[in-house]
Amino acid sequence: MPLFSSLLKNVKKEDISTNTTTANNNYKETEINNKKDSIKRQNGGQNINNNSNSGLAMAEQPPKQKLVFHCQQAQGSPTGLISGFSNVKELYEKISECYDFPPEDILYCTLNTHKVDMTKLLGGQIGLEDFIFVHRKGRAKEIEITKTEDALGLTITDNGAGYAFIKRIKEGSIIDGIEYIQVGDHIEKIDNVNLIGRRHFEVAKLLKEIPKGAVLTMRLVEPLKAGFSNIEARSNPRKGKKPGYGTGKETLRFKANGKCQIQEEPSGAMQIGIDSINQLLENFMGINDSELATQIWEQSEGKQNSMDFAEAIDNSDLEEFGFTDDFIIELWGVITDARSGRLLQKSS
Repeated sequence: MPLFSSLLKNVKKEDISTNTTTANNNYKETEINNKKDSIKRQNGGQNINNNSNSGLAMAEQPPKQKLVFHCQQAQGSPTGLISGFSNVKELYEKISECYDFPPEDILYCTLNTHKVDMTKLLGGQIGLEDFIFVHRKGRAKEIEITKTEDALGLTITDNGAGYAFIKRIKEGSIIDGIEYIQVGDHIEKIDNVNLIGRRHFEVAKLLKEIPKGAVLTMRLVEPLKAGFSNIEARSNPRKGKKPGYGTGKETLRFKANGKCQIQEEPSGAMQIGIDSINQLLENFMGINDSELATQIWEQSEGKQNSMDFAEAIDNSDLEEFGFTDDFIIELWGVITDARSGRLLQKSS
């Protein structure tokens, strides 16, 4: 009897323990289900995965900031609001939708000025506070030129969307003596060769290969011109006065892979290095392209000698430019000078 009584007590204890555990588990499951229902109600009835806290983390993430830029047509227009683009072509499409004209009408954009100022061209990046001015196609003109010198005296750049245009005219050059050719003119054709869709270096090469003494016909398109007296800068309601354009220190950078990214403005040494690279591009190739210069600088990051730098160039999209070994050495020279601060000392 004592043995049976002892066994019975043990069985009762196990039953009580099992029932208690089951009850606790049922309570926990009920509590979890209640949390699920609460989260589901907060998220408009959508199911949330509760295997981890990812559902809660997703619910708590703030929405991404939408970048909005102010825009006007350079010849005069109301102010438009532009957003939702990740490269220059998409930007042109958004502008054309805003003002209801074809994107092919856009020659280029300048930042913070309506003037044809080649130092203010929109290239591979936009400051978050920059004001965009759109320069549209204007009058076309055809000019016959006799190439009496080896070089015409043009520095060419492009808009990133298929239009090459004149960025600089060398003083005393052949082109400098032709008053109808102006900085900012789009080079549409040379003789019967259509240049729409060509990069700046292709146009520069074509002009360079024309033999001395030859006569060529250049078809140009100048930017649309009109009065601008009725256009004012947008006001800042918090301060009650008009701010200067482009006061922000962050920029929206268009990447070669089609994506865009917000970056801090380049440091003093880096900017001087990029400017020096751009000057070499102009001297050696007759082109001016700050975005290309920035890409070249980026390829040099982490490289300790010109051989590694040359290999990085060859393994990138920059290979299509066909830089010579001598040009690579020149580039590496200004890069190392900028890194060491020697260029910064010369500029100060």
